[in-house]
Amino acid sequence: MGDDPVRILDGNTFVVSDTSGDISASATEPAGLFSFDTRFLSCWELTVNGQRLNVLSTDDVHYFETRFFLVPGTGTVYVDAKFSVIRQRSIARGFHEQIRILNHDEHPVELAVRIGAGSDFADLFEVKDALAKRGKYYTRVERGSLRLGYERAGFRRETLISASPDAVIDDHGLSYAVRIEPHESWTTELDVVAAMPDSGGTELVPRRDRDPQRASAEMLAGLDRWFGAAPVLEGDWDSLRMTYLRSLVDLAALRFSPAIAGDDSLPAAGLPWFMTMFGRDSIFTSLQALPFVPELAATTLRVLADWQGTAVDDFRDEDPGRILHELRYGELTAFEERPHSPYYGNADATALFVVLLDEYERWSGNAKLVRDLEYEARAALRWIDEYGDLMGNGYVSYQRRNEQTGLENQCWKDSWDSISYRDGRLPGFPRATCELQGYAYDAKVRGARLAREFWRDPAYAAALEQEAADLKTRFNRDFWIEDGQYYALALDCDGSRVDALSSNIGHLLWSRIVDDAKAKAVVGHLVGPRLFSGWGVRTLAEGASRYNPIGYHVGTVWPFDNSFIAWGMRNYGFAEEAARVAAGILDAAQFFAGRLPEAFGGYERALTRYPVQFPTACSPQAWSTGAPLLLLRTMLGLNPIGEQLVVDPLLPAGRGRIELLDIPGRWGRIDAFGRSRDHVSRAGRVRRESHVPRLLRAAGAGYEETSHKSHR
Repeated sequence: MGDDPVRILDGNTFVVSDTSGDISASATEPAGLFSFDTRFLSCWELTVNGQRLNVLSTDDVHYFETRFFLVPGTGTVYVDAKFSVIRQRSIARGFHEQIRILNHDEHPVELAVRIGAGSDFADLFEVKDALAKRGKYYTRVERGSLRLGYERAGFRRETLISASPDAVIDDHGLSYAVRIEPHESWTTELDVVAAMPDSGGTELVPRRDRDPQRASAEMLAGLDRWFGAAPVLEGDWDSLRMTYLRSLVDLAALRFSPAIAGDDSLPAAGLPWFMTMFGRDSIFTSLQALPFVPELAATTLRVLADWQGTAVDDFRDEDPGRILHELRYGELTAFEERPHSPYYGNADATALFVVLLDEYERWSGNAKLVRDLEYEARAALRWIDEYGDLMGNGYVSYQRRNEQTGLENQCWKDSWDSISYRDGRLPGFPRATCELQGYAYDAKVRGARLAREFWRDPAYAAALEQEAADLKTRFNRDFWIEDGQYYALALDCDGSRVDALSSNIGHLLWSRIVDDAKAKAVVGHLVGPRLFSGWGVRTLAEGASRYNPIGYHVGTVWPFDNSFIAWGMRNYGFAEEAARVAAGILDAAQFFAGRLPEAFGGYERALTRYPVQFPTACSPQAWSTGAPLLLLRTMLGLNPIGEQLVVDPLLPAGRGRIELLDIPGRWGRIDAFGRSRDHVSRAGRVRRESHVPRLLRAAGAGYEETSHKSHR
């Protein structure tokens, strides 16, 4: 589409266009209007007198609203355009668009205005994999509207397009014959609505009486409430404040409300491919955001508990107690050509579910939720030993049972070549990656606390603690590579150590499975030259056969990965090293206008002087959006202990002072302070006055004037 695509979103609905506002989707390009994993609009092109328009600039007003400023081609820089066009688009279960044409000439102008419209109703998997459709299309011109439709057996999707009364509507779009007097303007309003008639809902119709300004005001009011509940960040580190505000905005944009969640929301994984519920991604993001927007964690836990596996189903890789990987609503899922209804093919989310439940209670004091989810938490803990241990060696491992469409790698590095030996060989299956054992250990330790304090089952607690201790002992023996002084990436199916040096070892620090005597060596590798680029820790170390600084999981830097690595370093007392990792990632954020992408290149910082973009990275992406939040928690040393919040700050050198005000939790609201190289612990105090006005003023540039991109 030429320049970077323009994206607006709200929950599970989003629009991706070019910089003029046009949508001209190819078979495999993620452009269009998408909702619930279906593309409802693949063509939306504005022409005037048969010609497309040139872009002056785009203005990302809010995450749900964009303006496009356009002019006709004049052929030379010495001839001024006689008219200009402003398109303003806002999203909500489709989108509303206003087109305004201004005549700058001293003479009247007569124009033929055309909006070409069409939809391929592609399933998101069809867009990614260039698959052909199997159903039939239909088009109907109705009174004042154009209905585009697609049907296959009982599956039906429709797009309803309507405009102001002077439009002439045909099967392929809408036309206007426009006369504009000198220095006057002409305006039309269009509504595009995505409908799923087969879902039992009422027929959707555009609301011609809707006030776009009122709708925008309602969205902004909701965003203000979101900001009002979050802590205020103040201090000397200006780029961190920008990144923090950007993270809060993007988390708001990525909120997703499955039907079973009611009005509550959890984080969708990322735009454009993953605007849906992912077990692992939602859990990690909720963990990152706990000190800031804890309600995401509560919804994530409830929804994942509702969808927890109950049967052995090879097609969906489902087991009793297993937490889902991914839920989809599109055509291929409906006809079981994909297993995502939901799909359970991950080996980590189940243990992480227990980790999140415990960490959420530590912050919130919500004992009721812990008791409500006792059955699901116990089922998750049983899964670790009864279904997760595929090799019978006491370690969680994975091997897909759905050979056609299931995921080959079921850890967070889920690309096909992400798990390898140092010499590039791929291990067999089942595979037991190291971080899975750390998550299992952490889940057992935390599950023991929940059992003892909330489920009134001290015998179960003692058993879990013994299992965790045994696992830690065996793990530190079986995964440790003595001559390299690091942990193996995985165990092969024959028990061999998969000896590539990788960022996975950082997750072991977070889960606390590392023996204290080995922690220094592990941290040394993570901040050493093979893994640390200067911007962050690479997914795979330089020197490995498959190392590629722009390979998806084999050399890129993932902000999410680094946030948990830094948190783990703090767990073992390596605060300066954690601050170094945090500084690298947060410095990189400046080059992305505060919005960290899914991943960026692993090139050495001294070589490029800026982080190199990864071409297909999701942006915004939930756990990258959450990374600055966890890094902020890590630098301030925030840790809930009983009814208190302990604050133990250590900031990178030269970053001055930061204040995080009104941190929510079981303590009410508490402030935390830190200065560069300040090692003095300082507990916060309860603040009763509101910081909402200051936060909203500070956030003005963050969500009202987010990005103005010039194209002239």
